Amino acid sequence: MAKVSASVLSENFSQEAVDEVSSADFLQLDVMDGLFVPNKTIWADTVNLIKTSLPKDVHLMIIDPEEFVQEFIDAGADRIAFHIEATEYPESVIGQIQGAGLKAGIALSIETPVKKIFPFLENIDYVIVMPIIPGASGQKFDKRVLEKIKAIRAKNPDIEIEVDGGIDGKTGKLVVEAGADILVADSFIHSGDAKERIKILKNI
Repeated sequence: MAKVSASVLSENFSQEAVDEVSSADFLQLDVMDGLFVPNKTIWADTVNLIKTSLPKDVHLMIIDPEEFVQEFIDAGADRIAFHIEATEYPESVIGQIQGAGLKAGIALSIETPVKKIFPFLENIDYVIVMPIIPGASGQKFDKRVLEKIKAIRAKNPDIEIEVDGGIDGKTGKLVVEAGADILVADSFIHSGDAKERIKILKNI
């Protein structure tokens, strides 16, 4: 069975939307700064204010995460991933996150070669692999991500692989078969009965 990290980005992080996805395994919180990606969303103050019994799975789509990651640690994040494309100091960010007792992850865009994260696979807890370019909505699921998942799994059989972007019942099956553990979904969950949609993904 797959685990599900439910995003509430399309629902503007409303408490009602948060409550609707309580049967997921994680609550995905997408943080965008308007610089690394064109869009701008929440910051650490909102992460702190969101009430949920789920672990807060924070995905930082921001430049220079080493300068800001402590704010999200202090805000109550349970796991934090940052983009390998957004920093020159990945070791520092990993150290800050894990030093606070949190799980640390690295995220990479569909256009980033998977080998770029290989040097860090033994030092992080999970990877977020994106079948899309971060920050832009309405993109088609890119099947090139499947080879990336397989390559990461071959390199580190024990690492958690999370897939974020274009996930539904069909694409979820593809990425799980390739070796993914955690499915991040937003529009698929919120375009129907959220509890039922989460159940579909979990049963893949």
